[in-house]
Amino acid sequence: MKKKILFTLAGVFLICFISFWIIVSGGYDRQNKIILFIKKIIPSHLARKVRDTVFIIPNLKERNQVLSLQVEKYEQGLQGKLFKEGIIKSNNKKNFSIKEFFLPFPRLDIRLGWAATENSKRAHYLEIIDNKVLVISGLGQTIFFKKQNINKKKLDQIEIKNNINNFLKNNDYELIGIRDLFVEDGYVYISIQHKDANGFTINVYRAKLDFKELDFKPFFITNEYWPEYNVFSGGRIETYKDNKILFSIGYSHTKSAAQNKDSLLGKIIAIDKKTSDYELISIGHRNPQGLFFDRESDTIINTEHGPKGGDEININPQNFDGTPNYGWDIASYGTPYTGKDNFKKSHSKYGFIEPLKQYTPSIGISEILYLSKTKNNLYVSSLRAGSIYIIEIDSGFSKIIAEDRIFFTEERIRDIEFDEELGVFFLLFETTPSIGILYFEN
Repeated sequence: MKKKILFTLAGVFLICFISFWIIVSGGYDRQNKIILFIKKIIPSHLARKVRDTVFIIPNLKERNQVLSLQVEKYEQGLQGKLFKEGIIKSNNKKNFSIKEFFLPFPRLDIRLGWAATENSKRAHYLEIIDNKVLVISGLGQTIFFKKQNINKKKLDQIEIKNNINNFLKNNDYELIGIRDLFVEDGYVYISIQHKDANGFTINVYRAKLDFKELDFKPFFITNEYWPEYNVFSGGRIETYKDNKILFSIGYSHTKSAAQNKDSLLGKIIAIDKKTSDYELISIGHRNPQGLFFDRESDTIINTEHGPKGGDEININPQNFDGTPNYGWDIASYGTPYTGKDNFKKSHSKYGFIEPLKQYTPSIGISEILYLSKTKNNLYVSSLRAGSIYIIEIDSGFSKIIAEDRIFFTEERIRDIEFDEELGVFFLLFETTPSIGILYFEN
């Protein structure tokens, strides 16, 4: 009898030990249902405490591995060395090849938490321009490399001078972080969140495309401020029709602002590239982190973070009578992190547009692409879930036909671009950080 009790206790202890380690280690799948169940039982503050005491040795080993990788990245400078390659399988057992090349930018520190101010400077972005790839760090460092270099052992990155730090300093602005990068018609556009005497704000700046030096000047000033730092700033820039660009702005933790047409917070707007005049495209957004315009179908697709759950993929109908409203902060399939859940779950019942798809639990949804040459596929990048979600939809953007997922262990994918000439996806992994090259295996 005693032996049975001892074996039972030992088994319980082993299960608890493994459960704790799964939670405190960095490589688990944050969408795994078993792990999500365990996390409901084990509070995050307790898991962190156990990590730093009971698991101190494996924890230190894991940190040493990260440090070694960072030292290697630092020592190689701007070479953009290839440091990882292999085959990765999707949920549907499709094979993809993946390569990773170093970026010279500071790494994101997951241990600081997703809402840490310092980590807002670790969000990096990329754009493909003819035969070159332009990359900007959250701190404003700009580099480029020839895209054909992905077939070599190093990218041979070249730094581009820019005036970002100078104009921030001259205006007494504190940089909070770059929020996107976009290139069109010989101009480079960036969105910047900064703090000044009035509080926190986000604006768009523009420079003539020059691979030797970029001289950014104000292009669109929102004149919107909020008093405290938060991560709900939006900031995506995308092409549009009629010589305009799209710009997404988060609600910035300002109650009811997303429903107020007199405020730009919680909106997607179109800005005229010649005059900088703007028009409202849609309202009721929380934190739009992905933005895509399909010219052929005249359709805008956006992604946005929900609260606890409720990350959305939204389709913006261009023939809509009035201004499309996506419901925030009235309707959401997510729940508040604290307090009572007063969100309406149905969107359409209350006059709002239903998302094409919502993710609960949250995947930390990020950039989105739509490719229609072979199949009508959406490619959705994610931060929290470290994945690319592949969603086949009908031509009317109303029905999901099939879904797949590619999971990258211990990665956060901030940006994604597809190059038709090379037939590859360029991914921005922000944890190392690195450039990921993903392509289908024949």
